Amino acid sequence: MNDKKAKTRDRILEAACSALIQHGPAEPSVNQVMGAAGLTVGGFYAHFDSKDALMLEAFRQLLGERRSLLAQVDPALEGEGRRALVAAFYLSRKHRDATEHACPLPTSLSEMTRLPDSFRQVLAEHIELMMAQLADRPEDADKVLADLALMVGGLALARALGTDELSDRVLRAAKSAVI
Repeated sequence: MNDKKAKTRDRILEAACSALIQHGPAEPSVNQVMGAAGLTVGGFYAHFDSKDALMLEAFRQLLGERRSLLAQVDPALEGEGRRALVAAFYLSRKHRDATEHACPLPTSLSEMTRLPDSFRQVLAEHIELMMAQLADRPEDADKVLADLALMVGGLALARALGTDELSDRVLRAAKSAVI
């Protein structure tokens, strides 16, 4: 792929990532994504086979970014300490209100049953990799799963409530329940 085509593809993917975070993978149209990238719809199929292919790649990229951030957490911290630190960021106002490079799960999970199986496969792989990053021992896996479910559910509920006091309370309550 030549440099110009690669840069155009990256612009489309960046616009798709932003749309996925804000609206989930099903809602944004190709026209909306291409418009956000400053491009016309006509060139879309030179870069992606379908809208699902684009949104799947955006989903995979965003989840990979989440795991990369997690990898930066101090590995000397034990599992509970690492999860507490992750929860402190994940369940923060800043993350709740983020529109760029935020977790796509709160806007995507309710759509999973209507998406191709490949989305669920990427999600399952992500959950397995997150468990591996957060569990010190195999017997910690169920606790890590519960903490992940609590964090994602708490963030989803807080985002749905907006930026009022109840939303802040949800963040605080979920954060205090992790671990």
